[in-house]
Amino acid sequence: MKNIRNFCIIAHIDHGKSTLADRLLQLTDTLSERQTQAQVLDSMDLERERGITIKSHAIQMKYKHEGEEYIYNLIDTPGHVDFSYEVSRSIAACEGALLVVDATQGIQAQTISNLYLALDHDLEIIAVLNKIDMDNAMIEDVKDQIVDLIGLKREDIIEASAKTGYGVDTILETIIHKIPPPKGDPNAPLEALIFDSVFNTYRGIIAFFRILNGTIRTGDHVKFFATQHEYHADEIGILCLDRQPSKVLSVGDVGYIISGIKAMKEVKVGDTITHVNNPCLTAIDGFTNVKPMVFAGIYPTDADDYEELRNSIEKLQLNDSALSFEPESSAALGFGFRCGFLGLLHMEIVQERLDREFDMDVITTVPNVMYKVYTTKGDKLEVHNPSGLPEPTLIDYIEEPYITANIISKVEYVGSIMKLCIDKRGTMINQTYLTTDRIELTFELPLGEIVFDFYDKLKSISRGYASFDYHVSSFKDATLVKLDILLNGESVDALSTLIHRDNSYNFGRRMCEKLKELIPRQQFDIAIQAAIGAKIIARETIKAVRKDVTAKCYGGDISRKRKLLEKQKKGKKRMRQIGNVEVPQSAFLAVLKLD
Repeated sequence: MKNIRNFCIIAHIDHGKSTLADRLLQLTDTLSERQTQAQVLDSMDLERERGITIKSHAIQMKYKHEGEEYIYNLIDTPGHVDFSYEVSRSIAACEGALLVVDATQGIQAQTISNLYLALDHDLEIIAVLNKIDMDNAMIEDVKDQIVDLIGLKREDIIEASAKTGYGVDTILETIIHKIPPPKGDPNAPLEALIFDSVFNTYRGIIAFFRILNGTIRTGDHVKFFATQHEYHADEIGILCLDRQPSKVLSVGDVGYIISGIKAMKEVKVGDTITHVNNPCLTAIDGFTNVKPMVFAGIYPTDADDYEELRNSIEKLQLNDSALSFEPESSAALGFGFRCGFLGLLHMEIVQERLDREFDMDVITTVPNVMYKVYTTKGDKLEVHNPSGLPEPTLIDYIEEPYITANIISKVEYVGSIMKLCIDKRGTMINQTYLTTDRIELTFELPLGEIVFDFYDKLKSISRGYASFDYHVSSFKDATLVKLDILLNGESVDALSTLIHRDNSYNFGRRMCEKLKELIPRQQFDIAIQAAIGAKIIARETIKAVRKDVTAKCYGGDISRKRKLLEKQKKGKKRMRQIGNVEVPQSAFLAVLKLD
């Protein structure tokens, strides 16, 4: 046990975590030449295409130092704020963390929030200054930032370049001296923490765990604490690039268990595995329940695929436990699910994964946040979608969630960032100069305002330099209205939004204009209206496709032409009464990208 080291790599997005993981795997000969490729742990196509890590990946390495062999369990984590739940789970399974900071960009918001997560779990931190081979590396400045942030000695910061491999051997050595071996008693009752799981069509659910106390052997009779279901450990093993079966795993080991579980509900991330005969008395404190920030409806394009969609989302939830869902129905789209996501990128990734991994064609509604509605009768309701809002006469007041946002940026972009936040109804709380040209701004903003495109706008006005991190701080009174979109007088509930009264006119007008471009022309006029209650605030008309009925009239009296046109007009009117309008998927998505 004294030769085991469990650690994770934490950093802001794009600071070189996955590349550093590649170098560690190469130096410990975990990968053969044939298996070597860039970002080898990012196994999903989506991760490779976008150049981001979405899932935490665990892998075991063996490292020889001064004649002794050490076992390193490395967990590579995502860097985007939308996947911080993955990071919190990885941290719970480790004793130490490599904090990677990009020498060209310095400390950014997600670096700080991930660092605080690690410090909350009392992890030993090793600071690594990456990308020092770049021409624009600010080595001394960034070292100052790290010293200010953690209070390390300057000489303890390891200079490295994951691209060239410089300094990586120093990191491997430092892990032995700095990160403590796991604590625990191999003879105590078994306590193993499940930190991830995945569905395999042939083997059932494979759960990944970290043993805190006790020992597990193949064939053991085990139970899961939360569900109290009992199983036989058909196969256990360690996680190298592939799964490697093993007869016995003990304290500090990170491994997997296959016991033929088919029902998704029986495996919960954060649950404890223990023996049936000699169980532990209490479950391990796992992870806090994750709070979704953004809610959107996901509906199958074909109503018959409803059950299949439920299975797909359940399988996806095994592998991404930050996703939550419950059934709901909509007048326009039929039966579907109300899903909770951690942010817009998370929502986009879930949609992509449903399409690629499960071949599901889905429609996603406009994202919303959760509001608290207090009625005149004194009841309190949680409203996740506009159709759940009571009649305006029954509402006493509505509260919306507010966040505290930390934005770190270069000084020259402060003006435009402040304007963006104030336009989004933000109030400034604080500003701190981290160095002469880097500033941290703290704003209080309504969560509903940042759901759509705040992060994208922030990136574009700061040329990609601003970094953004937030947490929900409180609920405050809001003057919200329900904005409905009507097509031919029929409300399309999938396009309804709850929006602040001040922004509703502008939003409604832009929405009508956008839908006019996207909805194909029909044989009859289509009226697109935006309404608040019974009041219409904007209107566009899509003109009918008309046949030239007067083509056969040449010469003669004008009344002949008029008669034909009147006849056509009557037909169009009748058609409009019975015609229905198909709204293409692109129209639902365009609402998200109105600008």
